[in-house]
Order: sequence, then structure tokens, then C-alpha cells
Amino acid sequence: MDWLEEAFFKPTMIQAVILLSMVSAIGLYLGKIKIFGISLGITFVFFAGILAGHLGIVVNKDMLYFAQSFGLIIFVYALGLQVGPGFFSSLKEGGMTMNLLGLGVIVLGLLLTLVLHWTTGIALSDMVGLLCGAVTNTPALGAAQQALLQIDPTNTKGVTDMALACAVTYPLGVVGVILAIILLRAIFARKHPVEQDEHRDMTTYIAEFQVCNPAIYGMSIKEIMRLTDRHFVISRVWRDGKVSIPTSDTKLQEHDHLLIISVKADVENIKVLFGEQENVDWNKADIDWNAIDSQLISRRIAVTRSRVNGVKLGSLRLRNLYGINITRVNRAGIDLLASPNLRLQIGDRLTIVGEANSVNTVGKILGDEIQRLDNPNLLSVFIGISLGMLLGVLPISLPGMSTPVKLGIAGGPIIVGILMGAFGPRLHLTTYTTMSANLMLRQLGIIIYLAGLGIDSGAHFFETVFRAEGLQWIGLGFVLTIVPVLIIGFIASRFCGLDYAHNVGMLCGSMANPMALNYANTTVPGDEPSVSYATVYPLSMFIRVISAQLLLLLFT
Repeated sequence: MDWLEEAFFKPTMIQAVILLSMVSAIGLYLGKIKIFGISLGITFVFFAGILAGHLGIVVNKDMLYFAQSFGLIIFVYALGLQVGPGFFSSLKEGGMTMNLLGLGVIVLGLLLTLVLHWTTGIALSDMVGLLCGAVTNTPALGAAQQALLQIDPTNTKGVTDMALACAVTYPLGVVGVILAIILLRAIFARKHPVEQDEHRDMTTYIAEFQVCNPAIYGMSIKEIMRLTDRHFVISRVWRDGKVSIPTSDTKLQEHDHLLIISVKADVENIKVLFGEQENVDWNKADIDWNAIDSQLISRRIAVTRSRVNGVKLGSLRLRNLYGINITRVNRAGIDLLASPNLRLQIGDRLTIVGEANSVNTVGKILGDEIQRLDNPNLLSVFIGISLGMLLGVLPISLPGMSTPVKLGIAGGPIIVGILMGAFGPRLHLTTYTTMSANLMLRQLGIIIYLAGLGIDSGAHFFETVFRAEGLQWIGLGFVLTIVPVLIIGFIASRFCGLDYAHNVGMLCGSMANPMALNYANTTVPGDEPSVSYATVYPLSMFIRVISAQLLLLLFT
């Protein structure tokens, strides 16, 4: 049985793979356990690794460092690809207020970290570790550890203590946000019902209108669209009992009935433009769109052809050439209006209305080969990781700093991932990965990172927790969690008019805390918390990763 003992206890590559896999499997299994309806999920891998380290398991340091680093790189790059398509659009109009509030949570946490560092005398590296645990953000921890090694490559103890501080405060980081949500619900949940309806008005909406405005009789749709700054799509026109698909040259006549897709907030403006809204609910889930007219069908077609990737929808001239209408574009689960300036991306799903032959022809132009989407484009993944690493080691000189700043193995890949996800299609670069493939990459990366981090930090975990310093860390971590959330939550509700549902979603997104979001979703009937979470999550996650590094580089 010497071979078995050697496989588990001799610090070789084989031992490293076996132990990292076992720690990951145990952590994932235990992560399914819920206490008071709350589970730590994949983060339990971190604590399984700590237990393994505490039991005296030793893994080859070089193997452990490589596993941690590569896992973190894969995670942050895949995360960048995921948030990239919505990153810049989240900064526009409706999302600006929530993103500014989310940044307020982050800035308050950073300021509080510095104040507590100066008043308590705790090392800044330990305080950053406490902050990362308090906001349940292990990628930020990885970035901070890299920054600390950049400042002092020999400070391995500081790196370990930072991970211990994160581990101590992480559980309370989850609970603290949930407690803050409970307090906010008690204060604000029932006070802004009207405002909640106003926020719902930004969702996609279908309505029927009758042309009763003499000013537009005989005008083409192209000419009518120039009269308003609102964006909407005319899906169908009823005239003399017949249904047709309009083109931009279609001229509207009195008593035409129009089926229009817009956002609900624009309905009143559209009513003024056309004259009258019909009292028909076209937003029910059980409508058989193909039964509206026997000659027309409604079908969802996926963009899979690479030459269409990044092309503006209007430049394809599909409506005029083939007599079809594109009513909606679904991207990553979100319905977008099919405006002419919208750039298509691989993986977009277009809802198309028209005659069967025309719809099938457009399907061939766009690709509509679903099986092609099942094979992720790994070429762009490895190119992106390479570019991200090059950006990470690029020295950046900042005024007032003698040492150049480097974004490191976390900052570089996440920036390149965001840019690839946002602008790759415009360069005809296929960066699309299915949701399941992206989730697989992210979870595989973060699990390997957490397992290695736990094993590396576990040897001194319990002796750190069960002493006065450890209890102080727990108290400070709880302060770092709950104080910024309560302050910004109060400001958002009292002074910014944000209703409870959007408020708690924004707070969960700014803390990058999906466990708290799951709880928030149980407190309201709609999906407003998830929408707000998705709005602020991309920018918040990016700032969290970068700010953890900058805090150490600027104040150490």
C-alpha cells in the first residue's frame, strides 16, 4: 500500500491534483446544506480547504500557487465575458442612478477600511482581507494578494493572513446583507408602491393602437419615426380585416390597427402619435401568435453565422428585402428592441414575423444552427487570457507614485474579458459562449482557486479565530458589511426615490452577493431585485477587483 500513501502524502503533481479535487468535491457537497434557508454554495470549498490545511495536509507550493493563479485567471476572464455585453449599457440613463448608488456602497466600504486601519492599528493588508470577506468577494481577495506580492514579493505571511481575515468574516458577510435587507424591508417595503410601478414601465411591452391622428394619414412609417425620439417596432398592420407585415415604406391610413412593441413607459407618447390604444392585452404568455393570421408565422431564430456578428440590424435590410418584421432581440435572457442601430451578436435570438418562406430564408441568412452554439469558441478564450495577462503585467505610472502600478492576474483578464464581451462582435470576433459553458468556466476557476487558497491558509486558521484578534476581526468585518449597505439603502429610499425591490437588488449587486439576492427575491413577487442586481453587478464587480489592489498600492 506504499503507492496509496505516496499518492496522498508525497508532495507531487499527482498528490496536488487528487487533494484539490477531493477538497473541491467535499466542499461542493457540504455547500448544498442550508442553515435557516441560507447556504454558502461553492464558497464552502474554501472552508473545506481550510479544514484540510488545519489537519496538516501539505501540497507542493509551486503546484498550489499555479492552481490558485490559473483558477483565478479563468474565473475573472469568464466573468468579464459574461458582464461585457451589458457593461456599458448599464451606465446609461436608467441604470446610472443605481450604479452611482452601488459605487457609493463600495466607496464607503473602502473609506471605512482605511479609517479602521488608522484607528485600530491593524495592518492594511489584514483590513483588506476583512473587507473582501465582508463583501463576500474572493476574486477581490486574489487581486489584493497579487498586489501585496507586487509590493513585497517576500511577504508570504501577509498573503496568508489576508486569506485568514477573509475566511473569518465571510459567513457574516452573507448574513449581514440579509439582516440589512430585513431592516430596510421593515422601514421602506410598503412606502413606495407607485414608484415600483414606474420602474416596471421600463420592461418590454406589446400594445395595439388604432390610427386616428389625421396628421399622419398617408405618411410612411419611415416618415412617422422621424417625428418622435421614442424607439418602437410596428410588428403587424391590420387593414380591412387583413394582416400584413409593414416595411419602412408602408403608408398608414385612417383606422389601421397597429401591433407595436415598445417599453411601457413610452405607451402614452405612442398613443399621442397614433391616436388611440385598443383595450386588448397582448402581453399574456399563452397567446398563439401563429393563429393571428394563417399566412404569417412567428418564429425565434438564433444568430449563429459569424459574418453577421457585429453587423447593425438595419444594414441587413431584412424587412424591405424579405417582407418580414423583427419584433424583439433576446440577448442573454433580456429582451431588446430591434432598433436599426442594434449590433447583432452570436447567440442573439430574434423573434421574426412573416410568411413561412421568407422567415425560413432569413433563418438561413442569420444561421439558426443551434448546434453550432453548443461548441464554445475556445480560440477567443485563450487569446483573451493571453491579452489579459499582458495587460496585467504592464507597468502603469501614476502621478505621485514612485513604483508603477500593475493590474495583475485579476485586473488584466477581467478588463480584457469585458472589452472582448462588449466590443468583440464589432471586430467580427466571436466571443459567444453559452450560459452553461460560461458558468462552467467560472465555477471551475473559482473552485480551484478557493480549494488552493483554503489549503494554503488552513494551518493557522483556528488559532487565529479563537483569540482576541480573531474576535476583533469578526466585529470589524460585520461593521464593514452592514454599515455601507444600511447608509446607502437609506439614502436610496429616502432621497433617490428608489423603491424597496430595486433598492435591495442594487445593494445585493453592489456587494456581489447572490445568496442575499436569493433571499431578496423571496420578499417581493416580481423580478425587480434581479433586474437591479444585473444592472449594477458588472461595474461593481469590476470596481471591487480593481479597488482592492489600488487600496494596497496607494496606502501601503
